[in-house]
Amino acid sequence: MQENNWDIAITGGTLITMSAGMEIIEDSLVGIKDGLISAVGRNNDPNFSTFKAKELINASGCIVMPGLVNTHTHIPMVCFRGMADDLQLMEWLSKHIWPVEMRFISKKLVYDGAMLAMAEMILSGTTTFCDSYFFEDTTAETISLVGMRAVVSQGFADIFMSDKAKADKMMRVAGRFVNRWQPHAPMITPAYFCHSPYTCSPDTLTRVKEDAREKGILYLLHLLENKDETDTILDRYGKKPVHLLYDLGVLDEQTIAVHCNWLSKEDMAVFADLGVKVSHNPESSMKLASGVAPVPGMLRQGITVGLGTDGCASNNDLDMIREMDTAAKIHKVTSMDPTVMNAETVLKMATIEGSKVLGLDKFIGSIETGKQADIILVDMNQPHLTPLYNYYSQLVYASRGADVKTSIINGKIVMKNRQLLTIDYETAMDNVNNIAAEIINQKLR
Repeated sequence: MQENNWDIAITGGTLITMSAGMEIIEDSLVGIKDGLISAVGRNNDPNFSTFKAKELINASGCIVMPGLVNTHTHIPMVCFRGMADDLQLMEWLSKHIWPVEMRFISKKLVYDGAMLAMAEMILSGTTTFCDSYFFEDTTAETISLVGMRAVVSQGFADIFMSDKAKADKMMRVAGRFVNRWQPHAPMITPAYFCHSPYTCSPDTLTRVKEDAREKGILYLLHLLENKDETDTILDRYGKKPVHLLYDLGVLDEQTIAVHCNWLSKEDMAVFADLGVKVSHNPESSMKLASGVAPVPGMLRQGITVGLGTDGCASNNDLDMIREMDTAAKIHKVTSMDPTVMNAETVLKMATIEGSKVLGLDKFIGSIETGKQADIILVDMNQPHLTPLYNYYSQLVYASRGADVKTSIINGKIVMKNRQLLTIDYETAMDNVNNIAAEIINQKLR
């Protein structure tokens, strides 16, 4: 019999480990010490018959599981939620989003938007996310205040790099950003994000990738989000998008391609060979009528695919539980096959597979001894979650973000009994409402 002294002990409930063996443990016990998972087992295990914990969490009636991993979003864009809906992608971008960003984007907007977005994510079970935007130094500072885990990707687009002097300055700023935050990994992991092959020239794509390789960081880009992108790139460069990126040498195991709605079988083979990973964002793509990514085909090819919400300007929420439900159903109806994208597969994409996409699977994504303690409790004692036959199906098809009761990140409780402990969400809402009022007033002039 061993004596266990933990910071937090989670007792009772059903543990969904998401480990390689996909173990499910009834009446479970999880011990957390110094931010790490120290023990995983059953309450009646003799090894855990005596323990001390500074904080005891009773998980009876709950599912205990890894926190959700959102592999792609733009969190400051919560400030533009509902601003421009029901539009084609390029009209939405060129006539609404980009003009507002050029006029209103600031460190204050990024801070206020990030704070509100993180409140929304924690309340719906996300503990790790990958953000891709601008002023990411400010985003990282805000994340560190809240205590979430994130890959923070500094954005690049030629509209902000119109000449060599501006491009050189942007690379210097990005380099300082990486140097500042790289020591904070895996809580805050810096990365680079090229917006897309149609907004970044080959020189920009390759220059940013070369610097990312030198620094050993991830490189992300939107790819084949809409059908017209293939013709745009083919007309501009005489090559299809994936062929262009392959020839530029920017595709490898440290590359994350976002959306990929129009990926061909040939493209998938390239991704599989090179280890390129994919972030699947079904709700945003559905709302913009951009297409449906061939995820079942990607999985058959062995491509690692995670789930993302995209930003609130196009989704319009950051609820990963809703995203799971959509991801499962959209592929069933488009393939006319109810067996594809089963609940277990989709839950993996939102947890352990998402952590693989972000290169964090050694640290998070499953509940196993030695991993960092990113854990959520989902309250199953709800009318819409009764009765319960299959845990995976109930989580994917019936649960809601609001069912998440408690969230722990890096061994620290950031939400307990639906109360946020590191964010004043009412202030965050007020700040974003003030930004929206300013945008409305300016647009009316």
